[in-house]
Amino acid sequence: MATGSWKEVLSPALTSTSDPPPIFDGTTRLYISYSCPYAQRVWITRNCKVPSMEHDNEVKGESLDLVKYIDSNFDGPSLFPDVDIMYAPFIERFQPALLDVRKYDITDGRPNLAAWIEEMNKIEAYNQTRRDSKEMLKPARNAFWLISEVCCCHEV
Repeated sequence: MATGSWKEVLSPALTSTSDPPPIFDGTTRLYISYSCPYAQRVWITRNCKVPSMEHDNEVKGESLDLVKYIDSNFDGPSLFPDVDIMYAPFIERFQPALLDVRKYDITDGRPNLAAWIEEMNKIEAYNQTRRDSKEMLKPARNAFWLISEVCCCHEV
């Protein structure tokens, strides 16, 4: 896998009022939501290889299809067999959420999982796509607060 110590400058998010970028102008673009774990898998793969989501006048859209497409159309070692890319975005979200909300550490008694997380955190292509766990937890905390407020019984 390609590694390096560069920091990607993220484009501002497009909104419903944004001018759309030109399509099929020869520019390679990756259209993603920075907070989506499915998009993050493609972003990790893209960081390990040549980016290409718009290629040969085609736009690919499903994350696993994009990973397969990148592997089959660009030079470099195959990344699809590395299921790490497929699981990392979800573990990245579940581990802090379960620890914060349920006080449950998924790595307790699972040394292989703890080692896997540690090794994944050493891969620069993955680190470029990671989000701050505190930022990821804000919506979950708000949702749990709302649910607890709605579901609580108060004596009058």
